[in-house]
Parts: sequence; structure tokens; C-alpha cells
Amino acid sequence: MANADAPGAMLEMQEVVKTARNLGLEAIPMEVRQADEIFSSIESLKDRADALYVATDPLVFNNRVRINAMARAQLLPTIYGSREYVDAGALMSYGPNWADLFRHAAEQVDKVLRGTKPADIPVEQPTKFDLVVNAKTAKALGIELPGSLIARADEVIE
Repeated sequence: MANADAPGAMLEMQEVVKTARNLGLEAIPMEVRQADEIFSSIESLKDRADALYVATDPLVFNNRVRINAMARAQLLPTIYGSREYVDAGALMSYGPNWADLFRHAAEQVDKVLRGTKPADIPVEQPTKFDLVVNAKTAKALGIELPGSLIARADEVIE
């Protein structure tokens, strides 16, 4: 699911669909623009999906608790790209460590303030990614988390 008015979220959804196809999985892309569409879309998934990946943006962030509650009521695991959603009841997230990225951005600003020309600073990709798993949500969904997943997780919420 992605907000059709959020270009970054739409790109993310396209990549998820493409990756799912490459893995032999079927992905059902769902575009939303406002909160009521989010909730009707989740309702439409009943008995049609095994999990829900949600591309994040402010609309989704503001509705994360309700999205996760509705999905959990349908026994539908939710997966996101950042940990804040797991804190709000999602099953798991995997994505860049935003605190690390913000610290790095501050270092770049410091370089500019000390005289480095922005054009001389190389563009970099995130290097630290976090896998966060919510064991409480897994239990509510009746999912037994494999030990290998727990061992790989950067954090497990009990």
C-alpha cells in the first residue's frame, strides 16, 4: 500500500511489486490518498492477502496505530521500512537507521560550515540498516518467529 500523492512511497511500492514478482510472489498494489481509503483498502484484503507491506509517508505515519490494529484484527502481518511502525504494533520493519542518517547529515553540515564546498562532498547511501521484530504482535497473529530471524534482528520488542 502506498499514498499515490507521495512520489517516494509510489517508487517504493513499485520496487516492492517488482521484487515480489522476481521472487515468484503476487503483490496487489493499493494506492490511497486519504485515511478513509487506507481503512477501506485494508478491509478489502480480508482473505486475499498473507501480509501487508506499507510504504511510509506522513499520511501512513499519522494512521499507523489504526492500520496495525485493523490488520491485526484480520490476522494480517504488517511490514514497514522503519521501526516506529513496529513500536505501533507492526510485525516487523527493515530499513535504514534514521538516527544514524541524521547524525551523518549533521557531520556533512559541519563540513560545509567549516568551508568544504558541498560539491566536494560525495553522495553516500545508508550503511546501517535495522531489522526490528515485534514478538508480541507475532504472538497475537499466531506466528511463531524462527530462531534465525530472532538472532538476526537488531531489536525484538517483547
